[in-house]
Amino acid sequence: MTKHHLHSHEHLLEEVIQDLKEKNIRITPQRKAILHYMIESHQHPTVEEIYHDLLPEQAGISLATVYNNLKVFVNEGLIKELKISGTTSRYDFIAHAHHHVVCENCGRIADFDFPTLDQIERSASEQTGYVIYHSNLEVHGLCPECQKTLH
Repeated sequence: MTKHHLHSHEHLLEEVIQDLKEKNIRITPQRKAILHYMIESHQHPTVEEIYHDLLPEQAGISLATVYNNLKVFVNEGLIKELKISGTTSRYDFIAHAHHHVVCENCGRIADFDFPTLDQIERSASEQTGYVIYHSNLEVHGLCPECQKTLH
């Protein structure tokens, strides 16, 4: 990871913490550690994965603490819960609007951008009169690693 990339993650963490403080949401060491982990992660982790990865640094953290804090962050619009059918929920820090492609074999999730989705949302709003809050595009396929092992 480049120094600039690391600096931008630290800056983003501080912005998020400041935003939470302004909303009178207390910043505990565990909450800060979970936020830092989610900003750094590109793996779309489960609650259990976050818990196990943070345990060495946050000895007092519990699975319930991770779950409850993720719930707060989801409610605040910082983290998105990915409910992929037939699998455990995974979590994604919302740094920018993006969508997901899911491997049907191993469950791996990758991010991708689809810029015209904004146009689709505008069209949906114009045609129906709905106020559109968000959309979710999820594409399913076979990741490169599974393609190699299955073919």
